[in-house]
Amino acid sequence: MLVHSIFDKVTNTMTYIIYSSVSKTAIVVDPVLNFDYASGSVSSEDIHQIDLFLKENELSLKYIFETHVHADHLSGASKLKSLYPTAQVVIHKNIKLVQGVFNAVFSSNVKEDGSQFDILTQEGESFDVCSDINVKIIETPGHTPACMSLYVNEKALFVGDAIFMPDMGTGRCDFPKGSADKLYNSIQKIYALDDECEIYVGHDYGPGGREIKYKTTVGEQKRSNIQCKSSTSKEEFLEFRTNRDAQLNEPRLIIPSIQYNMNGGEFIFTEADGGPYIKVPLKFK
Repeated sequence: MLVHSIFDKVTNTMTYIIYSSVSKTAIVVDPVLNFDYASGSVSSEDIHQIDLFLKENELSLKYIFETHVHADHLSGASKLKSLYPTAQVVIHKNIKLVQGVFNAVFSSNVKEDGSQFDILTQEGESFDVCSDINVKIIETPGHTPACMSLYVNEKALFVGDAIFMPDMGTGRCDFPKGSADKLYNSIQKIYALDDECEIYVGHDYGPGGREIKYKTTVGEQKRSNIQCKSSTSKEEFLEFRTNRDAQLNEPRLIIPSIQYNMNGGEFIFTEADGGPYIKVPLKFK
């Protein structure tokens, strides 16, 4: 198993290509579609990087995994699938909960059955990608109800937004159906893995000006995570996470991201001119 990372500087998102040089098979985790909010322009620079890497290494793309419904960037899954039609997009079955919540928020009528995606998965399900890559699903809700981590070959864990590098801490839990209590329990599941298990995070912001990093270990997290070490009690974590989340602003791209991502990579509003639109609910304070 080999891992190639692609960092999107605008959204600080990590995309991973996990592949075998033997079978020439690959999966992609959390691809990004480029979006400029001010101009409304959508482009595919990051998808081009993935496509170029797959072609240069003569890789066949089998699965595209979404660790959750992202609120900080548009997913590139549907665009990537258009280039590789046999690849299947996989997301946790609790996408249906997310669709129900945000249909109410946006007064939209997105199907709430997850049918926009190829495969709805759950705890313990296994994907035999090829002879030397196996992906086991570990449910890690809390940041969102549809969060999952990918346990690859029982030695590497791709955690999405559950936890970040030790000096960044953990994912926020104030989105609808988020839960600091559930995130704490999810982190304990991660900490139960072998200390040498590698952890690949979904974002990094280089706190303090350090270089961007994306890989750590279970042992390092247990010792050093600034928000949830192995010694941190649930009460301590809940108090910290609740207070911290109350101070956070909404992600800059949350409105377009949720509308696009919960519908499997299709905008959910159109107007008479046939073009896609984003609906922005206003809050008056």
